Amino acid sequence: MNDGAGRFADHFSGVAEGYAEARPEYPDALFDWIAAVAPATAQAWEPGCGSGQASRSLAARFDAVLATDPSAAQIARARGPANVRFAVEPGERCSLGDGAADVVCVAQALHWFDRPAFFRECARVLRPRGVLVAWGYQDMLMPGDVAEAARPLLEAIRGDWPAGRALVDSGYAGFDWPFEALAAPPFDLAAEWPLARLLAYLGTFSAVQRHRARTGADPVAAHAPAIAAAWGDAATRPVRWPLFVHARRRRPE
Repeated sequence: MNDGAGRFADHFSGVAEGYAEARPEYPDALFDWIAAVAPATAQAWEPGCGSGQASRSLAARFDAVLATDPSAAQIARARGPANVRFAVEPGERCSLGDGAADVVCVAQALHWFDRPAFFRECARVLRPRGVLVAWGYQDMLMPGDVAEAARPLLEAIRGDWPAGRALVDSGYAGFDWPFEALAAPPFDLAAEWPLARLLAYLGTFSAVQRHRARTGADPVAAHAPAIAAAWGDAATRPVRWPLFVHARRRRPE
């Protein structure tokens, strides 16, 4: 995660445990599609893996997964099956050999990378016809009454988002992508969550961490009673995130 000056900007180590428990799982259909367009299913690399949400799904479809993150705290809490190797490595450099990977997958993390350096590493690591897939999601879509109750919280932290957030809001528009474009179908991330999971998820926002550091106040705790009142007595309620997906295929040699 790069701060734009070549330094690792760590926004998540302080909430690594909560991140592992609260972040949503991506849809199976996305990983089925990735496996279908890959030239083979021998090796995947997932830089910026966090606590391993996407790593586990890749592991069900690829023989081996290298899941890397520059945050040692995230890697310490990452979990996956035996065919996933977790390593503390930056997105701009990994331990795979030249032409070793069938796919490189980046889940909600590309906006933190030094993209020119990362794209050069993709060109080194991907085999001919290998595929780079990067995806993300923007604001959670909540039921209307809950969304209205959460609005003051989101407004309170609006100025605390790191610069990378604007790239997510744009859906990674305007990136200087390498390789040839590969059309991706639409995907949605949807879940039925209890209130506690929603509040825990809000607490993992990098803007919430920065707001706490700047003000000494917890904005999630401050607005939780209003959100809970809007939530009501329901055990769970639906939440959804439309995904944006960018895919590129390296040309055959």
